[in-house]
Amino acid sequence: MPSKRVSKSDWLETALEFLRREGIDAVRVEALARKLGVAKSGFYWHFREHRQLMQEMLDYWSHEYTGVVAGNPEVIALEPKKRLQVTAEMVIDNDLTRYDLAMRAWAAKDARVAQRVAAVYEDRLRFVRKAFRELGFTGTELDMRIRLFVAYQSWERTTFWREPKKKLRALIKRRVELLTGR
Repeated sequence: MPSKRVSKSDWLETALEFLRREGIDAVRVEALARKLGVAKSGFYWHFREHRQLMQEMLDYWSHEYTGVVAGNPEVIALEPKKRLQVTAEMVIDNDLTRYDLAMRAWAAKDARVAQRVAAVYEDRLRFVRKAFRELGFTGTELDMRIRLFVAYQSWERTTFWREPKKKLRALIKRRVELLTGR
């Protein structure tokens, strides 16, 4: 029987899904291999040990669920208001906050993870702060807009999980107008 090829990102996405559904204790090599339909030995093609998987899950989450937006040159090049709108659309369209609750739960159990999760949120805040600063906001007006934007984007799918993406997307432009208006 030919062996199935499973990429490193397949392992990482499956691990994140286990984290989201069952918690960090469920992220075990045997369970992941079973879910992916491969032998446990396939894990060691990509990772030396379970601890490396845990570290790379954090790296992958940071990059794929924050860095793809905050480090995207096309997004960065947009004027600030449009940048905020496109960011919100990317978050909704790609469900970029789907693992945030699970990451926070993991962070509550592990101080190193908590530092990393906090750093990712700081990256998000810094990215949004830049746009609002470019729009001329300072002080408490700046802080309020940053927090509202990030909090809303972070919790929208959790709070309004039954709403179709189309409806959520339709509200983005108005939300950005409210937050960027004077």
